[in-house]
Amino acid sequence: MSEKKDHVLPSPLTLAGVSASFCGRDLAASDLKSTQVLIIPAPYDGTTTYLSGTRHGPAAILRASQQLELFDEETGLDISKLGVATLEEVEVDASNPRAMVAAVRSLGEKILDVGCFPLMLGGEHLLSLGMIEAVANRVDDFSILQLDAHADLRKTYQGTEYSNACVMRLANRFGALVPVGIRSLSSEEHRWARDQQLPIFYAADIHRSPDWQEEVAAQLRSQVYISIDLDVFDPAIMPAVGTPEPGGLQWYEVLELLRLVSRTRNVVGADIMELCPQPGNIAPDFFAAKLAFKLLSYRFEREYINRA
Repeated sequence: MSEKKDHVLPSPLTLAGVSASFCGRDLAASDLKSTQVLIIPAPYDGTTTYLSGTRHGPAAILRASQQLELFDEETGLDISKLGVATLEEVEVDASNPRAMVAAVRSLGEKILDVGCFPLMLGGEHLLSLGMIEAVANRVDDFSILQLDAHADLRKTYQGTEYSNACVMRLANRFGALVPVGIRSLSSEEHRWARDQQLPIFYAADIHRSPDWQEEVAAQLRSQVYISIDLDVFDPAIMPAVGTPEPGGLQWYEVLELLRLVSRTRNVVGADIMELCPQPGNIAPDFFAAKLAFKLLSYRFEREYINRA
């Protein structure tokens, strides 16, 4: 983590109220010098391709997070000591996906410039591109760890490259892409990935490889951005996504990968995208909130222990 250059959030970064904050632990503006993590709620689903509703995902994650215990028994980290603040929701322009990506990029650059760790909650996966661009403008030797059921490598979809279905093809321009958990792609995407020599870790191969987490980590460069589309998980445990795919990954095997990457690489930012809340079923909301909590626990485990 870079050293903070300023303890005052520059415009347009403003904090959400505690009732809309991650784990209900937002810091007062006067105490921002303690902040290490900024949560970015991004309630946008303008280019979703099947079920809409991921615009409601960030609010559902934040509500569920306020019921989590603040202590992580695995790492010994107490998130109340970490310094987490939640920004107000990204303002949505439903008519312009390119403008939404640019808005997220601008937010990401400001967050990185004040030395904080950005964790975006979505919302559709297209917006990950904005945060990836922000990181790429500040970081060298950079990889993108994509956890996803879908390759998202189309050149265009429905007449535009600024689509959920194209986001990782665009992202690959800015960092070395390592897709994990893939189990749905077109023949065009397959050919392009082969021509680019992308190290894709297909879900079917993962289930046959006991050391796949180490193999993934070996493909990553020193600086890593983690982008998680929740449909990487099997729909039996994460059904609340817009386009579920059978044969997905499981909770503990993904956590093992996240902890390994956090221990062996410098994780410079992350997002958790594509929660599509289901009325009457709150389990996926808690799943996504706990995943965010665990990701932060792993990312800051060493720093917390050294400081304790």
